[in-house]
Amino acid sequence: MTRTAEPATSAPSGPAPATPAPSGPQPRPAKAPSPKHTPAPTRHRPAWLIPVAVVAVPAILAGLVVALARPKPAGGETVAVSAKNCGQGFTAPEPGRQTFQMRNTGDQTSEVYLIDPGTNAVYGEIEGLAPGTTRDLVATVAGGTYAWRCVPTDGKAVTSRAVRVAGAAGARAVAPVSAKDLAGPLRAYKAYVDRGLATLVTETRTLGDDIRSGHLDRARADWLTAHRTYAALGAAYGTFEDFDQKINGRPDGLPGGVHDKDFTGFHRIEYGLWHGRPAGELKGPAGQLAADVAGLRKAFPHQDFDPSDLPLRAHEILENTLQFELTGDTDQGSGTGLATAEANLAGTRELLTVLRPLLTTRAPHLLPTVDADSARLRTLLDAQHRDGRWTPVDRLGRTAKDRIDGATGQLLEDLSPVPDLLEIRKSA
Repeated sequence: MTRTAEPATSAPSGPAPATPAPSGPQPRPAKAPSPKHTPAPTRHRPAWLIPVAVVAVPAILAGLVVALARPKPAGGETVAVSAKNCGQGFTAPEPGRQTFQMRNTGDQTSEVYLIDPGTNAVYGEIEGLAPGTTRDLVATVAGGTYAWRCVPTDGKAVTSRAVRVAGAAGARAVAPVSAKDLAGPLRAYKAYVDRGLATLVTETRTLGDDIRSGHLDRARADWLTAHRTYAALGAAYGTFEDFDQKINGRPDGLPGGVHDKDFTGFHRIEYGLWHGRPAGELKGPAGQLAADVAGLRKAFPHQDFDPSDLPLRAHEILENTLQFELTGDTDQGSGTGLATAEANLAGTRELLTVLRPLLTTRAPHLLPTVDADSARLRTLLDAQHRDGRWTPVDRLGRTAKDRIDGATGQLLEDLSPVPDLLEIRKSA
C-alpha cells in the first residue's frame, strides 16, 4: 500500500520559554485542524532512520505499491477527485506499474484511495489533495477489481465505478482500520496503564518514605523500580499531558539546568541520589513526585486517549529508546539507561499484545519476526544486568553496544509498517 502526503512546512523561528524536556515518546506535530475536524497525529521518523529524498518502503509492504509526491505530474491517466466526479477518467489500466494523475476538480480538500471495492482494502492513498491541484499516485496493478474512493474534508465518501483488470492477482492491499476496530485494543491498553499507575502510586510513596527516613541506598533501588514502572507506559505519554513533564522531564533547556526550580520528577531525584545530595534536599522533590503520580492516576480515566496513538507508539517508543536511553542522554547519574530500555521494550510488547488481532489479519508474517527480534534484544539487555547492577551505557564494550544498537534498529525496522497498517482511514 502506498501513500503520498503534503510536503512538511517549517515552523516559525523565535524564542520560546524554557520548559523541562520530557524523556518519553513525544506527541508529533499535526496540521492545524479545520473547524469541524481534529487531525490524527502525524508520524515523523528521525532523519537518521530515513535518508533525505528517499521513501523507504518497509519489508512487509515491499512489492505492494510505491507512491511519490511530485511537484509536477509525470504523465499517465488523469483521474478526477471530487464529490461529484470521483474517479472520472479512470479506465482499466494494464497490469504493472502505473502512474495516475489525481486531479482535485472539486472545491474541498480531499483524501483519495485506490481500493478493492469488494473488501474496502486500500492499495494506495493521497492525503490532503487541495482543490485545483494534481498529484501523482504510482501503483503496481495486478489482476483484480479497482475503484477510487474520494473523501472530501466536510463531505461523505464517494466511490467511483469499479474497473476490472485481467490477469493473475498479485497486488496486495491493506484492510482499512476504523476507530471502532481500535476501541477494544484501546480499552485493554487503558486498563494496563491504569494498573501500572496504581502500582506507581505505591512505589513513589515508598520512595518518598525511604528518603524521609534517610535510607538513601534503599531509595536508589526503589527509585529504579518505580522509574521502570513508568517507563513501561510509553504509549500513554502523549495522553498524560503536563504530567509527563512533571514526572519524567529532563533539565534540557532550563536556565538553571539540574539546579533549576522547574526540574522535577524522577530525573531530579535521580540526580540528587547519585550526586551525594542529602536526604533533606530530596524530601520536597520526592513528595512532589508522589503527589504528581497520584494526580495522574486520578486524571487518567478522564483524559482523551486518541486510539490512533496506539499504532503510532508501537514504533515510536523504541525510536525514543534508541535516541535517548541508548545514547545516555537521559542519564542523571544512575547509569540505568539499559534498565529503562528494557522497560520500554516491555511496554512495546504489551502494546503489540493488544494490537495482535488486528496485525495478524493484515500482516501474518510480521509478528513472528517482531517476537523473535524482541526476544533477541531483551537477551542482549539482560546480559548487562549482573549482580543487581546494570552496566551504564557509557561503559558498554564496543561489541556489546553495537549489538544492542543493531538489535534495536532491526526491531524498529520490523515495527515500521505498524503505523501504516493500522492507521485509521476514512475509506473504512
